[in-house]
Amino acid sequence: MAANPARVDPKGLSTQQWALVGMLVLSIGINYADRGSLSVGQKGLIRDLNIDPAQLGVVFAAFFWTYAPLQIASGWLADRWSVSVVYGAGYLLWSLAMMASGFAGGIGSLLALRLVLGAGESVAYPSYSRILAASFREEQRGLANGLIDAGCKAGPAVGVLVGGLLIGEFGWRAFFIGMGAFSTLWLIPWTWMARRSWIVAAPIENAPVETQVKTPAESPSIASLLRLRSFWGTVIGLMASNYAWYFIMLWLPPYFENQRHLTHREMSILGSAPFWGVAAVSICGGWVSDRLIARGASTNFVRKLFTVSGLLLATLIVPAMLIKDNGLSLVLLTIAWSSFGIYSSNVWAVTQTLAGPLAAGKWTGIQNALGNLPGMLGPVLTGWLVKRSHGDYFTAFVIAAGFLVLGAVSYLWIVKRVEPVDWRRAHPAIM
Repeated sequence: MAANPARVDPKGLSTQQWALVGMLVLSIGINYADRGSLSVGQKGLIRDLNIDPAQLGVVFAAFFWTYAPLQIASGWLADRWSVSVVYGAGYLLWSLAMMASGFAGGIGSLLALRLVLGAGESVAYPSYSRILAASFREEQRGLANGLIDAGCKAGPAVGVLVGGLLIGEFGWRAFFIGMGAFSTLWLIPWTWMARRSWIVAAPIENAPVETQVKTPAESPSIASLLRLRSFWGTVIGLMASNYAWYFIMLWLPPYFENQRHLTHREMSILGSAPFWGVAAVSICGGWVSDRLIARGASTNFVRKLFTVSGLLLATLIVPAMLIKDNGLSLVLLTIAWSSFGIYSSNVWAVTQTLAGPLAAGKWTGIQNALGNLPGMLGPVLTGWLVKRSHGDYFTAFVIAAGFLVLGAVSYLWIVKRVEPVDWRRAHPAIM
């Protein structure tokens, strides 16, 4: 294992950095609870709005029709405007869309509101990368990204557990309205922090000095990004992993209810286990990877080890679903999907290292835009497969595992060394 040139003093996060990470973790948890809420309330939606599994897949996919393409615009805005304002505006928009979804009268209005929800949530990851690349050192980003990713995975866990119980008690409409209204409270401390210039605008203790003197005008062009082999490696890797992630997030609750025949209450309690598992492993993965790098391990080795091994271990979802016993199947499925946290705790640290603070928002925006293309079609394909096979999910699980393998190959081979791109020298010859 190659060593870094010098051992880094592993200082912890400052108070302001912890506050920033805490706010981002909370916001991404709400983000994913909102986007995954339809899968928890799918029985009520099918009954009240008269839709079938194939149509449900279209509704799931509609979110990504705006979420994916608007990532590019969101990345551009995050690099050039106040990221606190950009993110706050997007957060407000998606919260209002979530609240309004409780009033949907049919599939048409529900589709329209999912499009608005996707537009609002498109600001999230470009803003996160802009903040972390500018305000956190390399050996701090694994933990920060791991915590944010844990929030991403805990969001569906809370949605399945709490949302499932509340929907069973009060109905899906009340849950959507209440969730959207409650979410807006997050904007109060975010505005307070922004007014005190805690969010990128001012240097933060322990932030990398070189990131504090750059200007948005120096940001690399989109064309320079598209020439990079490693850029395309991160895109393909994210596309592949997102196919599997969205399959689990959107279709695991229906799978438990419709094929495993769990009650709605059982699904709410037991079905959240894989999401809690991946959240916990993501935090550990981020912390361990940071410690290894701080103690002199190669950034390239550590980031690739975690991304590739996490994706390959997650393919255990296939043998998990083949086990007939519900208890044993759930245990193996939880272990398999928890392994995904090894990958997801480091995936954005790879991008932030490669892009640096000058291009983190733009790189993340384009990567996330292209990386979410599977969300546009994947849920539709799964819905069609489930309907065609009369409720059997086997083929859908196998396809998801295949994408996990593709993602591992991309990070291992297509992504070159995980180290900052020298933007002054970047040209087509680096491909």
